[in-house]
Amino acid sequence: MAFVIDKQEVHSGLVIFRRSDVQHRKWYCRVKLPKEDRYKIFSLRTESIEAARDKAMEHYSEVRFSLKHGVPVFNRPFSAVAKEFLAEQEVKALRGEISKDRPRKLRTVIDRPLQAYVGSTQIHLIGQETWENYPGWRRENGVGRLRDKRISDSTIRFEMSVFLGVMTFAIKKRYVPANLSFEKKPKLKTMRRDEFTLEEYRKLHTVGRAWVAKASKPSSTWYRTVAYNFILIMCNTGMRPSEAKNLRWRDVKPAKDREGREIVVLFVQGKGKSRNLVAPKSVLDYLERIRALSKAAEPDNRVFTTITGKPATTIYKNMIESVLVEAGLRDGTNGVPRSTYCFRHTYATFRLSEGVDVYFLAEQMGTSVKMIEDHYGHVNTVKHADRVLMGMGGWEPVERTDADKEGDAKAAGAAGARQRTATRSKTKH
Repeated sequence: MAFVIDKQEVHSGLVIFRRSDVQHRKWYCRVKLPKEDRYKIFSLRTESIEAARDKAMEHYSEVRFSLKHGVPVFNRPFSAVAKEFLAEQEVKALRGEISKDRPRKLRTVIDRPLQAYVGSTQIHLIGQETWENYPGWRRENGVGRLRDKRISDSTIRFEMSVFLGVMTFAIKKRYVPANLSFEKKPKLKTMRRDEFTLEEYRKLHTVGRAWVAKASKPSSTWYRTVAYNFILIMCNTGMRPSEAKNLRWRDVKPAKDREGREIVVLFVQGKGKSRNLVAPKSVLDYLERIRALSKAAEPDNRVFTTITGKPATTIYKNMIESVLVEAGLRDGTNGVPRSTYCFRHTYATFRLSEGVDVYFLAEQMGTSVKMIEDHYGHVNTVKHADRVLMGMGGWEPVERTDADKEGDAKAAGAAGARQRTATRSKTKH
């Protein structure tokens, strides 16, 4: 360093010096970190060489103590570390290691919510408590895009992944000790979007027909008719919205079940997987209503399109919100605004209420038995209230019918078949 003058060694790894690039004659000291080519510089704020030596030894001892006890030697605010982190991410984007758009998304989170939360905080002072308090702070201080202006769980999870990325970078750069890592992402109190009750579904059905009839111009009639039939299809198939977007007319196949009744088989694709799902004949009727209006009815065309025949990107989001508001069903009992995904929840709830085995329902919906049990366990509790409450004071069990007993036997048989399959699988492995 050309500006260093009057350099004197006080101890091995410790020197004092003056600077030629300043007007004053005060001393500085430089402490070398053991086994590293790095130095910590302190201003000693004195012109006395004796006082400078004493203060230099004090700083030397402080650095040694910090290193011994894992206390950071270099203090940096979160904002400065985040800036370095972003620079590294931009280099990765240029190399093609991450998407070109990734740094922009990271910067948006760092420059806004994270800057407000911990921007000026020294990086080594950010601990587990600061990390765990972020979701609550974010909900209290942020405005989201949802109808009720709350910050969504998915937004908070993404922001916390960026937060974690900066802290991991700080550990890698040795700005903080390795033991200053967050244990895990805090669990967010997720408010499940409500399904529709049978009464609410019937109301939506009735209001939907009137809502279509009240359209004031041909384009409104088109969109309302398609959106109304889309709702009926979703509630009667359990498709995911992403699967509905991908559905093409060639994927719709009329068929018959083992008893000769007309059904429809849909080949759906989404989440990197595909499967066949079955639906009643009524779903084929709803689809044919849409085909009759569509300008894109060839086998390779998408089923759900705009009025011009282009694939629908939002799957009639505004139309569905409009009819839900019209029916007074926009918000569920949890106070969470309902979305298109609620139709899938409704399908699952209705099927379980009718006694469909969870194994078959999981296959139909393209999910796991565990997910069905975790998210819809409340349905079976209500359905079998007579057995749950048996023996309680003031509760008289109803007499079991032959149909009940037959249903129990079928459920037991299906459970036994799954158990035998699982046992054979374990034996093979």
